[in-house]
Amino acid sequence: MALLSAPVRRRRSRVRVLLVCCCLLLALAAPSAAAAAAGHDYGDALAKSILFFEGQRSGRLPAAGQRAAWRGDSAVSDGGAAGVDLEGGYYDAGDNVKFGFPMAFTTTMLAWGVVEFGDAMPPAERAHAADAVRWATDYLLKTISHPGVIFIQASTHTNTLHCAPSSSSSTATIM
Repeated sequence: MALLSAPVRRRRSRVRVLLVCCCLLLALAAPSAAAAAAGHDYGDALAKSILFFEGQRSGRLPAAGQRAAWRGDSAVSDGGAAGVDLEGGYYDAGDNVKFGFPMAFTTTMLAWGVVEFGDAMPPAERAHAADAVRWATDYLLKTISHPGVIFIQASTHTNTLHCAPSSSSSTATIM
């Protein structure tokens, strides 16, 4: 292994010093976490995250109180081919598929959040969060309505990524 010449070592040393100085300047110029957090509206973020659930709803949407006015009814006959009512629940990942296990986990976390922090929520948002939990649990109860069977997925697999849920007229595949 060849040793570096003195000019190369000096150049590398200068580069290291310059990098350390740049890092220090960036660290000093960046706002503190507390200062950055003070500018965020977490209440608004929570309200929008609960509103997101309304946009992901599947089934016949309520006539009153539906805040995602652009959404229409969708997948009102899910499970019909198997003789089971699987209307309702939430779509997953921006497509027209309802996955039971992720929905159950998400519903559990949402319900837990309402139990733990519901007192800090404005009453209207707490009601919206409770409605979101109820929408999912009503669907999840339907998935176990047949003895010895649990339906874990409902999808319109031919066009799950290419259209709005309310414009799909395909029959859902259930698993």
